[in-house]
Amino acid sequence: MSFPDIIPDLKSAMPDLRGRLLANESLAPLTWFRVGGPAQVLFTPADEDDLAYFLSKLPNEIPVYVIGVGSNLIVRDGGVPGVVIRLSPRGFGAITVEGEMVRAGTAALDKRVAEAAAAANLAGLEFYFGIPGSIGGALRMNAGANGGETKDVLVEARGITRAGTRVVFANADMKFVYRNCGVDPSVIFTSALYRGMPADAEKIRARMAEVQAHRETAQPIREKTGGSTFKNPPGHSSWKLIDAAGCRGLTVGGAQVSQMHCNFLINTGDATAHDIETLGETVRARVKDNSGIELQWEIKRIGRNVE
Repeated sequence: MSFPDIIPDLKSAMPDLRGRLLANESLAPLTWFRVGGPAQVLFTPADEDDLAYFLSKLPNEIPVYVIGVGSNLIVRDGGVPGVVIRLSPRGFGAITVEGEMVRAGTAALDKRVAEAAAAANLAGLEFYFGIPGSIGGALRMNAGANGGETKDVLVEARGITRAGTRVVFANADMKFVYRNCGVDPSVIFTSALYRGMPADAEKIRARMAEVQAHRETAQPIREKTGGSTFKNPPGHSSWKLIDAAGCRGLTVGGAQVSQMHCNFLINTGDATAHDIETLGETVRARVKDNSGIELQWEIKRIGRNVE
């Protein structure tokens, strides 16, 4: 399946663009599930200026999606019409420590930010060591683990609007809630500033080791997976609801509910995006029938199904 090539039109409208444009580029290799169709256009901006320029020149009718390292994402098999933007570590991955502050580009891995804070003897960001994503996703989803959340440590986030305007959000402006924020979804975050707390280096490292040990013993981190599939409903654990509904090990095509942690879905080798999403919806239906509770997806799903 392929989309019409609109790159020549984009290039003619953006003569000073420095980033890379690719037509009908497969997105499957860019996701942890390793499934999904192509992007009509995949754009990798050179830096923040390049991204702002691109967005300011892009026709409003062309949809835009942003992806990070693809650890919490299902790209549907029919691909993604419009433009998919992927921020590269080269242009958006810098991490710097300024006193008790840590500044990170949104392509920086959460784990690397935790390491940078630890190297500066700053506590508070250890929980990021257990989150297999990038800072952009952490901002958008108020990522958290092991008792910590993004909202607890963020000072401000910077981004660019769909019109190409630079914007800055203080912590309160982010309107953080559980696994989400209230910022307009069309804003593309470009960097984040965090405040750490001076602490003993050994204690910070010990906490990070605890976080890593928990991941390795409780989560199927060496599988083709997408992390936690569903948000925890108030007062409940999704995995317990899924287990109680008899879904541990359940399969649809090449997709399976993890035997190790049943809030994780796995591509056992030949799954399609449709298999994985269908399995997720099957789990939601069984949990609703069993407990009356309706699970909400935590994994993001983009694109269209094969017609």
